[in-house]
Amino acid sequence: MTPVNTTTAGLEVITLGTAAGPAIRSGAPGIATAIVVDGVHYLVDFGLGCTRQAHAAGLRGKDLRAAFITHLHSDHVGELPAYLLWNWGRPVDGFSTDLPVYGPGPQTSEMVSHLLAAFDYDIGIRITDEGRPDLRRIVRAVDIGLPADAVDGGPEHTPHMRPFEVYADEHVTVTAILVEHPPVFPAFAFRFDTRYGSVVISGDTAECRNVATLAAGSDLLVHEAVNLAYFAAGDFSPEFLNHQQISHTTPAGVGRVARAAGVGRVVLSHLAGVATDEEWAAGVAEEFSGPVTVAQPGQRFTPARVPAGS
Repeated sequence: MTPVNTTTAGLEVITLGTAAGPAIRSGAPGIATAIVVDGVHYLVDFGLGCTRQAHAAGLRGKDLRAAFITHLHSDHVGELPAYLLWNWGRPVDGFSTDLPVYGPGPQTSEMVSHLLAAFDYDIGIRITDEGRPDLRRIVRAVDIGLPADAVDGGPEHTPHMRPFEVYADEHVTVTAILVEHPPVFPAFAFRFDTRYGSVVISGDTAECRNVATLAAGSDLLVHEAVNLAYFAAGDFSPEFLNHQQISHTTPAGVGRVARAAGVGRVVLSHLAGVATDEEWAAGVAEEFSGPVTVAQPGQRFTPARVPAGS
């Protein structure tokens, strides 16, 4: 895997991990995505293996500006404590100043507070023994609330709404929107707008009008997908099968969302179930004529418009 050149200008998306979970059904690391802009980066979700994947990709904590959590299922946050502890302070070329972690409120601040408390002993030792700053004062959880003026009504569980801003700096503006992932609420998708292009990360969601709203005109849509036939053929409980059906998106559904949004390219990640790359992509292509890629762990994308059918 070629390390990132952190001095290079531009926009790059790295699918650090691509697997759904928490079951391990492939060798792929768990879901995690990096957005790199002009040498700094932003992380979305912290699935199993993301700490090593980020390091192998050349990403260092000192260049991390902000982290984002789509929702609090364990396969999206399970490795957050490891990432923080392995990327903190000068001894590991890590972050040493304010690090905001954005996620659904109020659970995100509660989770981060408990995680830091759980490692209080180790943190205290390393502050004294290794000259690190106090991690408990650096990591700052930011609970994402729902602005009342963004909600347009519609379904009770996930109302139709307009995207709303959650973060901005000189490199990116990040907006969010609710997605349909019952029984989890709230769960979010995120859009990163930069001077070089725009990227949308769906998070976990059923086929959802809000995702199309958020992704309208974007250059790259990174969207989850489920192979329902795989689960239907297995020994799974009725409750588990129902969850897959009502909380995730089939490849054809991804295609419909991408077509409605008019996106430039689709990248499938967070793959639930087992299928070949050709099978995953073919389902999207039933509804979307643009380019489709089934992401591999550590794969890099430079968002840019590509002619349909290429």
